[in-house]
Amino acid sequence: MHIAFTANGPGEVAGWLRPLLRALYARAPDLQALVFLVPDDYATGFEAAMVREAFPQACVLDPKSYVRFALGARLDAVPAGVDLVQYIGGDLMHAARVHARLRGRAATYKFSRRAYRRLFDRAFAVDRGNAEQLAEWGTPRERIERVGNLAIDGALFEASLPPEPGTPVDGILVMPGSRAYEIGSLVPFFFAMAQRALRERPEVPIAFALSPFTSREQVRRAIETGGHRRMFGRRGRLVADGGGDFLTADDDVRIPLLWNALAAARHARLAVTIPGTKTIELAALGTPAVAITPLNAPEVVTINGPLTYLDRVPVVGVPLKRAAAVALSRRFEFHTQPNMDAGAPLMCELHGTLTPGRVARVALERYDDRAWLESAREGLARLYRDHVGAADRMATSLLALAA
Repeated sequence: MHIAFTANGPGEVAGWLRPLLRALYARAPDLQALVFLVPDDYATGFEAAMVREAFPQACVLDPKSYVRFALGARLDAVPAGVDLVQYIGGDLMHAARVHARLRGRAATYKFSRRAYRRLFDRAFAVDRGNAEQLAEWGTPRERIERVGNLAIDGALFEASLPPEPGTPVDGILVMPGSRAYEIGSLVPFFFAMAQRALRERPEVPIAFALSPFTSREQVRRAIETGGHRRMFGRRGRLVADGGGDFLTADDDVRIPLLWNALAAARHARLAVTIPGTKTIELAALGTPAVAITPLNAPEVVTINGPLTYLDRVPVVGVPLKRAAAVALSRRFEFHTQPNMDAGAPLMCELHGTLTPGRVARVALERYDDRAWLESAREGLARLYRDHVGAADRMATSLLALAA
């Protein structure tokens, strides 16, 4: 059986594709999986390597290879046809293009558009609200199947792995994101925040947890340059010692770097992060969090759609993108998906122009607030409990559809 997938950035690859492939291979070890990593502004460039390492039996094409294929090239690794094309991230047009060339049936997860209402034989929904969205986009209701959020299964699997040395047991775990601009500016920002917190509370264990899509060289460049000047980050050094990596500065404070974020999050009292897939994964583990949306330099952030390119327009582009990013931020009461889904601030959110000192102060206040921690832990763990098993449900349905 041949199934092709289109995927893009770190959140979709780690949070959606990875648990789904794991469940598919458990049911069909002889599955021929063909993964197209499509061009996308959210991608880090490490997605193809990560999928190949996790699933060496799969055929994985990087974005450059996909573009050649999409433009009509014949690639030796790509069969003449597949049984099914599954959209799992990126622009929907890429799934449509793969299907046009490889045929078979087609399915989507979470997203669709009216133009694709005849393309997809099955639309897998995250929840009831998403099922209604898919229907509004023209998907026939009999083709919609609620399976749950794949990221929940991915988070629980990662969290079950052994924690690394340096994991902050009952401490604070900092998760700065994985995109280039996030690493470049938020690693120095959070480093300054961590130092400020440790000056006040040196007994509190603090560690950074980085994405598998982040390289040590990226971290080294970020900490040595200090990030964007309006982010108020602090310079430091990345050092290796005793088989581990640390961020340090002249004051000899050494903050461990970890690479299995969710195994560490399972043991942390509090996480400090940014909105994104990680907040859903933290919710699945019941880990309370402070999530920040800094608008210190909004012109460098990625925005869905063409607005993300505004800063490239000469002279007026940067101020226009700043205004667009601020206006978009103010449209939403909540920026994290768990808070949106709950309709309540289960996670503490900070928006606007932020300083490391303010974030450190809020993080320590939440760290000490036992009543809030317990309430957040219970609310977050309950929020996605019904989604557990989404990968198994979707894999079973996919294999039946492909057959």
